[in-house]
Amino acid sequence: MQTCYIETPLGHAKIVGNENGITSVSIVDNHVELSDTIPESLLECVIQLKEYFNESRRTFDLKLNPEGTTFQKKVWNQLETIPFGKTISYLQLSKQLGDIKAIRAVANANGKNPLWILIPCHRVIGSDGSLTGYAGGLYRKQWLLNHESDYKQQSLF
Repeated sequence: MQTCYIETPLGHAKIVGNENGITSVSIVDNHVELSDTIPESLLECVIQLKEYFNESRRTFDLKLNPEGTTFQKKVWNQLETIPFGKTISYLQLSKQLGDIKAIRAVANANGKNPLWILIPCHRVIGSDGSLTGYAGGLYRKQWLLNHESDYKQQSLF
């Protein structure tokens, strides 16, 4: 496995993968040295993440290779169908997966998503529209949803 660290508007991101695909992208809250060189197997991921953050990319076209259970992978595959700029609730996600009673298991699998942003778990919200649970912190979830919104909040100052 190869690893690199890059700067994003939300902090440093750690990217792990190899020629078989990207296995994880995560935000790192502690101080890390940014990578001087990017391994070839991670370069396209770095490029596409930078394009996402500079608003020139809405979808990712990368070979992904996350580790997880069959159920988790089923949930993560469903997350990839949520369009850019849209949100769904955990309940809607459970219904799409065919089992409304699996809402807690679906939420748990969502929380274990190892591919930050690439598999858009930030697009899943509470049924009442509230921001609920996000491994990177709710302020990052809010930032990502604002970033993907057609209606940008303008700062007065």
